[in-house]
Amino acid sequence: MSGKVRTAVIGAGRMGKLHTRIYSQMEQVELIGVVDRDSKRAGEIACEYGTQAFADLAEVIDKVDAVTVSVPTEHHFSVAKPFLEKGIAVLVEKPLADSLPIAREMLELSRKNNCVLQVGYSERFNPVAQAMKRLNFKPRFIESNRISPFTFRSTDIGVVLDMMIHDIDIILSLAKSPIKSVSAAGVNVIGKHEDIANVRIIFESGCVANMTASRLALKTERKVRVFSEDAYLSLDYFKKTGTVISKAANIDILQEVRKHLDDNGELKLTGNDWTNMINVESLDIDDKEPLRMEQEAFIKAVQEKSRPEVSAEDAVQAMELAALIGEKIREHRWDDGTSADIGSIHWR
Repeated sequence: MSGKVRTAVIGAGRMGKLHTRIYSQMEQVELIGVVDRDSKRAGEIACEYGTQAFADLAEVIDKVDAVTVSVPTEHHFSVAKPFLEKGIAVLVEKPLADSLPIAREMLELSRKNNCVLQVGYSERFNPVAQAMKRLNFKPRFIESNRISPFTFRSTDIGVVLDMMIHDIDIILSLAKSPIKSVSAAGVNVIGKHEDIANVRIIFESGCVANMTASRLALKTERKVRVFSEDAYLSLDYFKKTGTVISKAANIDILQEVRKHLDDNGELKLTGNDWTNMINVESLDIDDKEPLRMEQEAFIKAVQEKSRPEVSAEDAVQAMELAALIGEKIREHRWDDGTSADIGSIHWR
């Protein structure tokens, strides 16, 4: 595709405003407008970013090459469908849909009409995740913690689809292995869907992943720790920081330590502070906005008619695992003999 990509943002909520801001700043984009049934809200955002406001999809569908769908999850399909049917590229906020069958149908629509369908797993574009990707190592154990205060958004879905889905997507991209087993527990405190969840996954490769997500915390924390035979990584998505202890960077100290082992193979600590000799490196992390990188990748895929970095196939795979996690949460038995009383999305 030559020339600017004509885009519109569907949905004038918090994320819709962020997408609109970034599109308005991109040289390769012509922002056609913001669409929302709340004409006042759409008008305010359109005025702020120098574009037009529309109340109906029909007003923009013949004017755009690509759209971003940023509406409640339950409406993702109904909003994205008419664009996909016309072969118009769609970037839809995570998760792809509120059910696995619908997610699969959206994927098939994009394939049938040969159009780009990207999903908004913005954490994949976090500079921390990008730095981790560049290391290109094989993980053995992964531990993720994603907690935040209750925001009263995304209450139509549980914390697995709302928050943990980011970690599911990243862990699947790291492990690159079929799943052997999944165990999970979750509790709903505020609504009918789980607000807290813990999951343990064992992959056929032997890699183990432990994930915790909560939207009832008193602070925000998004961390992941990765263990491999070559390195240990500790990463903070929120602060955009990371450290790595690698085998290669510590070969010399390992050789030195061997010289100080006693006859029983124990380290003689006298006169040496060995704990300060480990080489701990800070990851080289770019300070880039993940959402901007996500949208730049989307526009590039539209221009090149290529598979996006976070494809609909990736999203369906993540939702398949999320579905299995949901089943395991509902099957979990507590010591009083009851199972989790958590609302079920129609996964299958």
